[in-house]
Amino acid sequence: MLQIQAPNNETRVLLHSCCAPCSSAIIECMLENGIRPTVFYCNPNIYPQEEYEIRKNEAIRFVTSKNLDFIDVDYDYAYWLHTMKGLENEPERGGRCLKCFTLRLTETARYAAEHGFSVFTTTLASSRWKSLEQINDAGRHASALYPGTIFWEQNWRKGGLQDRRNQLLKEYDFYNQQYCGCEFSMRRLEQEKK
Repeated sequence: MLQIQAPNNETRVLLHSCCAPCSSAIIECMLENGIRPTVFYCNPNIYPQEEYEIRKNEAIRFVTSKNLDFIDVDYDYAYWLHTMKGLENEPERGGRCLKCFTLRLTETARYAAEHGFSVFTTTLASSRWKSLEQINDAGRHASALYPGTIFWEQNWRKGGLQDRRNQLLKEYDFYNQQYCGCEFSMRRLEQEKK
């Protein structure tokens, strides 16, 4: 198991989670290293709402199997869509993704500051489809807005976590989505299939 240490040796971390498959190996790794994550599910980007509910329920299923706390943020797709206005045609890893990460991680930092978490991180940093630089920029920006919080810049792709993720995907028979979640990535996937 990957050896990790949270900033300031924190043993409580607020973990922004995008989905069960991406979260599972990270949660397991944290627990193995004496870190207790509270899972923060803030994903207003996921479209349609049925997709959001499937992903959320899979995340709840895994988190509760580990006896951890799960924070469910209200689903507000209309707000997300309004915030992304003008960025609809951006490519993956473009300006829309950065803005989306910033929105979600700012909400995570706000919750952390209001509920006594000094450290927060995100499972978004486990996806090879996402820009680690954008994720870290968004996390640092969010942390700067809430003094007393630290964004833990951890590359969750390393140390065998990707292989363990794939094992847990099979063990738990997780629903495994084929697009990041937003309607624009879904449309792009549909176009590629054609």
